[in-house]
Order: sequence, then C-alpha cells, then structure tokens
Amino acid sequence: METATKDFNPKVIWAICFILLFSVMNVTMFNIAIPSIADEFSLLHSEVSWVTTGYSIIYALGSLTYGKLADRFPLKRLITIGIVTFCVGSIVGFFAQTYAMLLVGRFIQSAGASSIPALAMLIPARLVPQAQRGKALGTIASTIAFASGIGPIVGGFITGAVSWNYLFLISLGTLLTVPLFLRWLPKENTRTGTFDLAGAALLGVGVVALLLAITNFVWWLPIASAVFFILFALWIRRGAKDPFIQPRLFRIEGVLTCLLITFLSGTAAFGIMIVIPTLLADVNGLSPIHVGFALFPAAMSAALLGRYGGKLADRRGNGFVVSLAQGGILTGLLLLSSVSGHGPWMIAASMAFVSIGFSFMQASITNHVSGLLPREMIGIGMGTFTLVNFLSGSISGAVMMKALDESAGASAVNPFAAEAASGFSNVFLAMAALVLLNLWLVYRTFRGRGVDRRPAVQS
Repeated sequence: METATKDFNPKVIWAICFILLFSVMNVTMFNIAIPSIADEFSLLHSEVSWVTTGYSIIYALGSLTYGKLADRFPLKRLITIGIVTFCVGSIVGFFAQTYAMLLVGRFIQSAGASSIPALAMLIPARLVPQAQRGKALGTIASTIAFASGIGPIVGGFITGAVSWNYLFLISLGTLLTVPLFLRWLPKENTRTGTFDLAGAALLGVGVVALLLAITNFVWWLPIASAVFFILFALWIRRGAKDPFIQPRLFRIEGVLTCLLITFLSGTAAFGIMIVIPTLLADVNGLSPIHVGFALFPAAMSAALLGRYGGKLADRRGNGFVVSLAQGGILTGLLLLSSVSGHGPWMIAASMAFVSIGFSFMQASITNHVSGLLPREMIGIGMGTFTLVNFLSGSISGAVMMKALDESAGASAVNPFAAEAASGFSNVFLAMAALVLLNLWLVYRTFRGRGVDRRPAVQS
C-alpha cells in the first residue's frame, strides 16, 4: 500500500529526529539517576523503579491514545499539544523536593512525551513511500540509539555535578521544534469520530494493578488486574462503538504475531537498559558520570549501524533483519550473564550486541507492521505497536528490579559470573531464554518469505 502524500516535506523527518533526541534522552538520563534518587529518598530497587516503570505505563497508553487521535485530528495539532505538556511536566519535576512530586513531574512529562514516539512512527508510515520507508525508519532508529548513548553521559554528568532535578530542564529544548512542525507537516482536516475513554481507563487500571502486584506482592492485585483486563476485552468486543483498540486489527494477517515478537523483544531489551546502570553502580562502584561513559560505546555503535538496519530491510526483507536482530540481542544477553561483576568494559562490549540488535529490530518490525495495515488503521495500528513496545519495557523493568530485591544471596546459575553479581547474571540468563523463544516465533512468522515487498491489505 502506498501511503505517501504529495504534501510530504522530507525535512519533517529531521524534526522528528530532533524531538526524539530529547524524548529518548529523557528516559536514559533518568536510568542513570535511579541509584542517586534511591539514595536520596532511601528507596528499594522496586520502589525507585517507578521513576521509569510509571513513566513507561503512561508513555505506552499515551502512545496508543495519540495514535488513535491521529485518525481524527491533524498531526501538527497533536504534536504541539504533546510537546507543550512534556515541557510543563519538566518544569514541575525541576522544582520537586519530594519523591511524590518527582513522580508527578515524570507522569506529566510522560503524558506529553508519549506523543513523540507515536507520531514519529506514524508520520513515516502515513507519508513516506513504501520503498523509502525502511530508510526513514532506519534514520529514526539511529537517532534513538544515538540519544540512548549521549543520554547516560549527560545524565551522569548533570547528576554528579549538580542534581537529578536539572535533568528535567533538558527536555525544554523540544519547544524549538513546534514552529517547524507547524510549517512542514501537511494541512489536514478534523474528521468525525469518538474517543473510547472507558476502554482506555479499563486498560490503564489493569496495567497499573499488574505492576503494583509485581512490585508489592499484594494478593488481591493480580485478581483486580485480571478483572480489569477481562472487562476491557468484553468492552472493546461488545460495548464500545469506536473501541480504544480495534479487535479487527488483530484479524489482519501477521499483526498479532508481530505484536508478540515486539513484546518479547522489548521485555528483554528495555528491561536490561534499566538494570545495567544499577549493576554498574552497585556492583562495580561506578559514579553516575562513569556509568554514562560505560554505556556510551554500545549506544553509539547502535547509532552508527542502526540506519543500515532499515536499508538492509529494504534490500533483504524485514524477516531477515528481525532474525539478525534477535541473534544480536541473544548474544549480548548471554555475554552479560557471563561477565556480570567483572570489568565495566566487558559489560559495555556485551551491551553493544543488545543495543545494535534492538535498533535493527525497531526499524524492521515497524516497517513490516506498517506495510500490513490499511490506511484508515495506520494511526491506531502504529499506536498499538508503540503501546506494546513500552508496556513490555514497564513490565520487564518492574519484574527485573523486583527479582534483584528478592535474589540477594542467591547463587549464580552461570559459572562465569562473579558471585557479587549473581542476581544480575540470573536475570540476564532468564531474558536470554525469552529471546530464544522469540527466535523460534520469528522463524515461524517469516520462514521462506524472502524480501518482503508485498502490499498491505487494501483499504
């Protein structure tokens, strides 16, 4: 399906990359600051993880919300609202003096920042020709990887030199892009439709209850989470006129499987990005700035090679690149399990495989999913993809941090790991097993497909 419009301005891709730089840095900077925040407010690993997992919940639900709204409202209006909200949260967070106020600032930030990944994936899917889409998505993936690399260094420097509060100020740079989007995005008319607030609320409460169950182990929370998920499923199937997630989306061939592959990949990769700074700080004794420098090579490797993942997908097919990506993530996890507690340079080298693999994965699976969707479902389809992506990160981050709290004193399964880092090593090994399962699913999904240039379902 060709979804490009004659009004598309290629410069908008560079504006997308600019705001993604700040959006992704906002995540990776705070990953570095987590040990410092935990020390300042005397928090456990599982408690301080809400700085990232709570952010990710709203990020995920907001991404789907913006994707849904993009089917009705002009893109330039949505991106403007998102950027302004993002900056309001940044100001609130900067003046936070308590952990509760810090979380309020992060959550407001996330409500606005969630517009950025949703529309960053939607704009190429809707406006860029299919033959060039892989290249555009590869450029975006490289930007994400670069921001992942520079974010820890900036975060470590600011946290060590001043305070974590000043990390919030960096995000104000996104305001510079508002006039660019207003000028470069094509003019669109508002379309009729409704928004399923009840469905969004049911899904949101279910996810929050699930994460609270993981971090607190209160017996009734898993039951409450399951009830809300069941109510959500019944609502979108039978009650909602225009449901928050369209059930017919999952009837498009290949979509459900690709969402599962995305979830499993995000569970492994996003969670590791949260855990590694804690490993380097608690076990290796690195300061925030040195943690940033340790993570920098891996992210920069992904930034330099990420754009080639999109080009490779255009030439060899999305299935080939997805398989290659899973192999890279698996290799990195096995290495991390083996070198946990050893030299930081070993951990940095192992992380490169995960970062490069995940960058390739993002570009290729997004390219594939966008090609499966009819035009009228691209907004909600890409929003659902982003929802699954970030929900996997929030859930895995909470699970891994809780596992670290509970595994104190446990022996390492991997004989090569240092005993002081046994809990970290076991977590990495468990994630490697998950990626093995995902490799099998990728093989079953893309087997014998070759270069995938088939058109999507026609609208």
